[in-house]
Amino acid sequence: MNTRTLTLPPLATLGPFIALLLACSFFAFQSDRFLTGGNLSLILQQVMVVGVIAIGQTLIILTAGIDLSCGMVMALGGIVMSKFATELGLPAPLAIACGLAVTTLFGLLNGLLVTKVKLPPFIVTLGTLNIAFAITQLYSNSQTVTDLPNLMTALGNTFSLGSTEVAYGAVLMLLLYGLAWFVLRETAAGRHVYAVGNNAEATRLVGIPTQRVLLGVYVLAGLFYGIAALLSVARTGVGDPNAGQTENLDAITAVVLGGTSLFGGRGVVLGSLVGALIVGVFRNGLTLMGVSSIYQVLVTGMLVILAVAADQLSRKGAR
Repeated sequence: MNTRTLTLPPLATLGPFIALLLACSFFAFQSDRFLTGGNLSLILQQVMVVGVIAIGQTLIILTAGIDLSCGMVMALGGIVMSKFATELGLPAPLAIACGLAVTTLFGLLNGLLVTKVKLPPFIVTLGTLNIAFAITQLYSNSQTVTDLPNLMTALGNTFSLGSTEVAYGAVLMLLLYGLAWFVLRETAAGRHVYAVGNNAEATRLVGIPTQRVLLGVYVLAGLFYGIAALLSVARTGVGDPNAGQTENLDAITAVVLGGTSLFGGRGVVLGSLVGALIVGVFRNGLTLMGVSSIYQVLVTGMLVILAVAADQLSRKGAR
């Protein structure tokens, strides 16, 4: 037996990282500004909201589900915490907690509909996407919320790392990825998530409460969407009812590019961070090259198709 196959990481793990390095190398040759500390920090700031949403999306996709509502649930959480602070006069920590509670409740609703009513995740989250969008527009009167307390925008502030300004929100995103990676890799709960995605019925037969695992995954995803809402508010400085319009597809794109299988049971959460960075690098690099934004969308779509095709081929090769 060739022992090298036992020691080298699988291509699904290395592939996204290699793609990120190749993209960075390409844009470094195209623009002298790309590899500057300020530009790399900007990329992190640009992906931190989608990156945190992608953590919750990864958990759901690992169980062979999908969540189309994540972007609009995030927007609702941002509006709730913003209006509670400005109009109801709640202290910023309590207003933030209320926003997190709303997004977590939406995660609970999704989870209950999937586990108890046995509805397909695609249909459930498509419905809650529209519900969250309608509530957001009605509650905000489609108006942006301004004059937020400083504490609510603190994660958008930066600190100096050498000559580079780094946002606190970007650091929080990296810490959350580290925590999610540890839980999924080193704990029984994390292994149960993979087991449910691989074969839910076999997992149930060995005594693992699959419905409880699924419900917990959707609730945790909702919590991550709430944290992303806080990051969005901190980055823009306002509560925006029109936020979240593309974040659901951006998060799914990041997860798929990161090597997580849409069929569940396979993937590494850190890959979703790499996937989010790939999208961020392409958009930033093409902008520096003066390429129209429509081509950025085109390239993103092509990358998603290639990633899903690679997943399909790897699954066939494993059979």
